[in-house]
Amino acid sequence: MWLSYLQPWRYAPEKPPQSTEPLPRSVPEKWASFIQENLLMYTKLFVGFLNRALRTDLVSPKNALMVFRVAKVFAQPNLAEMILKGEQLFLEPELVIPHRQHRLFMSPTLGGSFLSSRSPAVTDASFKVKSHVYSLEGQDFQYKQMFGAEVRNLVLKLAQLICQAQQTAKSISDHSAETMASQSFFSWFRFTPSEVNGSYTGNDLDEIGQDSIKKTDEYLEKALEYLCQIFKLSEAQLTQMMMKCGTAQDENGKKQLPDCIASENGLILTPLGRYQIINGLRRFELQYQGDTELQPIRSYENAALVRLLFRLSSVLNERFADQMEVLCSRDDFVGRLCRYHLTNPQLIQKIRYSPVVRDRTSHNWGPRISLRFLASYRTLISLLMIYFLASWFHVGPVGCTFIILTGYFLYAVIMTFFFEGWKPHEH
Repeated sequence: MWLSYLQPWRYAPEKPPQSTEPLPRSVPEKWASFIQENLLMYTKLFVGFLNRALRTDLVSPKNALMVFRVAKVFAQPNLAEMILKGEQLFLEPELVIPHRQHRLFMSPTLGGSFLSSRSPAVTDASFKVKSHVYSLEGQDFQYKQMFGAEVRNLVLKLAQLICQAQQTAKSISDHSAETMASQSFFSWFRFTPSEVNGSYTGNDLDEIGQDSIKKTDEYLEKALEYLCQIFKLSEAQLTQMMMKCGTAQDENGKKQLPDCIASENGLILTPLGRYQIINGLRRFELQYQGDTELQPIRSYENAALVRLLFRLSSVLNERFADQMEVLCSRDDFVGRLCRYHLTNPQLIQKIRYSPVVRDRTSHNWGPRISLRFLASYRTLISLLMIYFLASWFHVGPVGCTFIILTGYFLYAVIMTFFFEGWKPHEH
C-alpha cells in the first residue's frame, strides 16, 4: 500500500516511450510537486523502514523480497533528486516566506520584490512543503534528513547486514548441498554428524529449497545495488563496509564467533552479537564435553536399550574395574589392544565454551566398557541385515555371532598395529 502511494505515475494514463532496450522508467518532472507536498511519505517512512529492516532476518526470502522492493522503488531515476530537492525546500530559511494571506495580494509589480532574489515559484513550493510537514508533525518537529549523515549510517549498517545475510545464505546452501550429497540409506533415521555433539545448525532455508536460497541471494544483491544508487555509495565505502562485514570464514573454515567485547570476566555479547545469534548469522561452536555415557538420548537411539545397556555397562565396569586397569597399564601388545578396545579417557580436559570465563577441569574416568552403540538403530539394522544374509548361507544365530566377534577382534588387532599410541575407540 505504501509503495503504491509513492508511485502515482505508474497509474497515469500516459504511455512510456517505445524503446528497443528495457530501460528503467524515470519519474516525470511534473510529479515533483506531488513528491514535495508529500515529503514525509517518502522520507520519514523510509527511515522507519530502515530501522525495521535492521532488526529483520534478511536470510528469509520474504524479508529479502521486502527490502528489494523498497530499494527498487526509491532507485527509480530522478526520484532521489526530487526528494532531495523537497528537503532543500523544507530547509529554506523562514525569513523568505511571508504569511500566506499576504502573499495572495502580492505580485512582482505590486511590491513583491522585497521577497529577495528568489523566485516566487520557489518560495511557494517551500511554503507548501513546510505546510505539509508542520500540519502533520507540529511546529516543534525535528526533521531527520533522508540524505543526512545519520540516515546514511543506517543505510551502511543495512548494507552490512545484507552482506552478512548473503554469506549466511551461501553457507546454508553449501551445507545443504553437502548433506544431500552424503545422504545414504541410513539417513532415514537421521544419522547426521551434527547430532553427535548436540549442536544445531539448521535454518528455515533448509526446508525451503535451493531455489528459494538462490532467489534470496538475487534479491539481496539487487537491493544492495539499488541502495548504492540511491545514496551514491562509493567503492571505498563499500570496501570498508565489506571489511567490517565479519561474515567471511577464518583460515580453518569455521565461522567467527558472535560479536563480543573482552572484559575482566571474559567475553560479553554486544547488541550486534545478540542479533547475530537470534537470526542465525553466527553462533558459538558448542560440543558436549561431559561423560559420553550420560549424553541425552538421541532420536536415532532406542531409549529403553540405552537405559538397559547403561545399567549393564555400569555393573561390568564396577565389577571388573581393577582388572581392566591392570590390563590397560601393560606396555606390551595386550595392553595396547585393551587400550584400543576399551573406552579409556585417561585425561580429558573439559573446556567451558561460553562467552564468560574459560575454566578448565580434568576428569579421569579410567578404562571402561561402553555398550551404548548397540542401542543405535543403525547398529541394530546392520546386525539384522548380517543375520539375514547369514541365514541364506545356512549359518545359525550362534555361528553368526561368533563370526561377528571374531571379525571385530581381528579388526581391533589390525588397528592396534597401526596405532602405537592410545587412540579412543568410537563406535
